[in-house]
Amino acid sequence: MKKKAIKSLIVENAQFFVSIPSFLWIILFFYLPLMTVIGRSFLIKTSLSLVPTISLSNYATFVDWTYFAIIKRSLLLAFGTACACLLIAYPVAYYIARTVKHGKNVLLFFIMLPFSVNLLIQAYSWFFMLGKTGLVNKVLLFLGIISQPVQFLNTPGAVYVGMIYCYLPFMILPLYAVLEKIDSRFIEASLDLGASWIETFVRVIFPLSLPGISTGFFLVFIPVFGEFVIPALLGGGKQMYASSLISYYFLTTRNLTLGSAFTVLSSVIVLLVAFFMYRRLKKIGSYK
Repeated sequence: MKKKAIKSLIVENAQFFVSIPSFLWIILFFYLPLMTVIGRSFLIKTSLSLVPTISLSNYATFVDWTYFAIIKRSLLLAFGTACACLLIAYPVAYYIARTVKHGKNVLLFFIMLPFSVNLLIQAYSWFFMLGKTGLVNKVLLFLGIISQPVQFLNTPGAVYVGMIYCYLPFMILPLYAVLEKIDSRFIEASLDLGASWIETFVRVIFPLSLPGISTGFFLVFIPVFGEFVIPALLGGGKQMYASSLISYYFLTTRNLTLGSAFTVLSSVIVLLVAFFMYRRLKKIGSYK
């Protein structure tokens, strides 16, 4: 009887038991490291060891406009990249979802193809393309647009190009998923009732695609804020971003307490900004 009871209990809660490995994985590799960083940010580092005393002195170090300017620069980079990706991705996603009748899978394959390549390799490809002897300068020289090679590398523009290229698929795919599910009868009814194509887009298509816009925007915004490889390679380290400062504290100075404190501070700020933008997008979507 006990064996039958245990067996029936396992069968009834099969989903729970199957999900245990994923829960353990999240706890071990997300929550524990996160709590370690948060806890370490309140410790005091001396010349010998960490003093087990809860203190806000590490956070007090960053009460300076210089550090907030770095966070602001990272936020502007993330916001600008997300907006640029949205402007490029929306027509592409709409074309694939609503116009293409055959070959959608082929186009989606090419969009997802960069996922098979390491991010570092993608960044390095632009490092060579934007160099003075790279493909971009050679094409511009051949077309006669420039008379001598232009220094594209180690500039904010190069950082934006690399960011947009690497994160554009994260915007296209959510938009495509939402645009494809829009009922064509809504669009046809709007046009039949006398609305122009622009009015139909503004009042029908765009509001219905807001969930995809919101998802894609945050899939780009949050990772770009913490991106380290692309600014380091294409920006040449000339401008300090939040990820660059975190790397400096953890890898160069080995000051784990200040690095943890700045990580927590910048994470809280970006999450608050993301929550504010989410509320704004939700409010826009609620307009009739």
